[in-house]
Amino acid sequence: MEDNNEYLNNLNPAQLEAVQATDGALLVLAGAGTGKTSVLTTRIAHILRTRKAFAGQVLAVTFTNKAAKEMVARVQNLLGYPDATRGMWLGTFHAIGARILRAHAEIMGLTSNFSILDSDDQIRLLKSIMEEAGMDVKTIPPKALMGQIQQWKDLGLTPEKVTGTHMTTMISSTALSLYKSYQARLKNLNACDFGDLLLHNLTIFQQHPAILQEYAQRFHYILVDEYQDTNVAQYLWLRLLAMGNHNICCVGDDDQSIYGWRGAEVGNILRFEKDYPNAQIVRLEQNYRSTPHILAAASAVIAQNSNRLGKTLWTQKPEGELIRIKSVWDGYEEARFVGEEIEYLQREKISLAQITILVRAGFQTRDFEERFLNLGIPYRVIGGLRFYERQEIRDAVAYLRLATQPRDDLAFERIINTPRRGIGKATLEQLHIHARAHNISLTESLHILLNNGELKGRARTSLGALAIQLTNWREIAKQLSPNELLEKLLEETGYIEMWKAEKTPEAQGRIENLRELIRALEEFPDVGAFLEHVGLVMDTEKAAGDDMVSIMTLHAAKGLEFDTVFLPGWEEGVFPHQRSLDEKAGGGLEEERRLAYVGITRARRLLYISYAANRRIYNQWQSSIPSRFLREIPEENIDILDSDVRFATAAGPALFQKGIDEIFSSSERYVPVKSY
Repeated sequence: MEDNNEYLNNLNPAQLEAVQATDGALLVLAGAGTGKTSVLTTRIAHILRTRKAFAGQVLAVTFTNKAAKEMVARVQNLLGYPDATRGMWLGTFHAIGARILRAHAEIMGLTSNFSILDSDDQIRLLKSIMEEAGMDVKTIPPKALMGQIQQWKDLGLTPEKVTGTHMTTMISSTALSLYKSYQARLKNLNACDFGDLLLHNLTIFQQHPAILQEYAQRFHYILVDEYQDTNVAQYLWLRLLAMGNHNICCVGDDDQSIYGWRGAEVGNILRFEKDYPNAQIVRLEQNYRSTPHILAAASAVIAQNSNRLGKTLWTQKPEGELIRIKSVWDGYEEARFVGEEIEYLQREKISLAQITILVRAGFQTRDFEERFLNLGIPYRVIGGLRFYERQEIRDAVAYLRLATQPRDDLAFERIINTPRRGIGKATLEQLHIHARAHNISLTESLHILLNNGELKGRARTSLGALAIQLTNWREIAKQLSPNELLEKLLEETGYIEMWKAEKTPEAQGRIENLRELIRALEEFPDVGAFLEHVGLVMDTEKAAGDDMVSIMTLHAAKGLEFDTVFLPGWEEGVFPHQRSLDEKAGGGLEEERRLAYVGITRARRLLYISYAANRRIYNQWQSSIPSRFLREIPEENIDILDSDVRFATAAGPALFQKGIDEIFSSSERYVPVKSY
């Protein structure tokens, strides 16, 4: 191997310092777009090139398989030969944890070929345990209980370590009793779930110091990507493994810690200097992605957070365009504005693939999807389904179809056991056989089998109630507006309550989507017109090729970058999201602000931020005030676009005419606006 250092030539001074500081603990605070992956991979290459360690003495952990593969490819490219990483412990937390666990599985009562259950298998297993214990899975949904169990595992807690301070919800005591049974059943099945991979590692390390010593001394160098996203179990696992050589390098950005809702603990990165007293900190602040105006806005917003280590992004790029801020009347006008701007950018030969819309909540995508379909702008929804493809929307539409089209067997099959009515395959097959034999619909077959007494037991009771509902719905469908009809259907079936009982962020998003669907129905004279519209939307084929606008949530955008970024819905209650403020107080606001920072720093060249005077929230029009984050952006970095918005508030003057600073110093609050 030639002893040259050409691989260091492309690094700036801060990056070079981070690569060459190989002794002791190192925290690399890598701001957005500052080349953290280059630092991480070059550091690995430097360690191997300078023979400070062999490949098998290096542990590098990431959060995704994609990041791990990219890291391997980059290191191999830097060193110039494909076997450079052979023997290296490089992979995700789960992959490395599984590798260690398989070597010592017998300690946990497993064999080395244990199975790893996915989320569906976990729910099925927990449900069977609940049923054996005589518990009603409708009263306490297994998914909510599993969420609590996984939260404890993320905290590094076995059932024996869960105490009163960890019993934070109404279902905690039930979850704890099931946690013990669930772990015992996993052991009997010679299986574990993803949470166990690190949890069992922690147990082995704590109970068998000699095993911990073996690994801690083996890994001369430990490198961690996205350290701000680690949970407590991952944090403890890393601390234990770093006890041997103390050469741990964590790369991350406390300002981009946005996954608190799934267990990430920003405190892990904030306490790094306390955990490793002689640690060195290197700040990567030179940004290679965005213009000065965009970076100034991002820095000014995130500076309002108190729980951060601090850094200021800068760039050598030319100033570029000011950030464009637009006020609109409502969501429809917001989608119209964004659509017109995208059409203009198209005429300027800007690729659609370099344009994205980042929303705070999934329900916001519908207005943009509808508008783009009308304009013929190809788009994709990243990290999720298109609005009308989502499970909860398909379920709700199926109920509407059945209420107005009784012979719709596909809709009947979709909703017959959603929410659960205890209908098994045998009962459904019985309905099918009778319907085929008499050439009638499943609904008609249901009524006949109920009348002649062929349906028995629990199925007869639940299907009898459904049959009565179906008859009633057909009658009221003639009297109610489409949105009123859907509200009644979702209420009477318990469909909304089913998602409320889950008590998870995902379930809350589904409820918001259903509320948005109810709002959408107001645009149609009858259910038939709406169903025709949905059919046409679902039939629209994606444009050929990859040149299409991306729509995604802010959470899904982390790690991505685009030439042009639209950030809609910057209003109090939408962003920052009211639920986050209510549930986490000050910590929630700081995480929301970090989310704003992530959104702003996705843009390379053009950034649009919009806010609406009115939003339809839970079927009521509300006047809105702009997000507090807008006030935090310096005036010299923004261009407030002209607006035709004119509307009165309780205080008299037009709210949006007063300027952002005056808005936030005024005493005005939410004021209901009458429906059109």
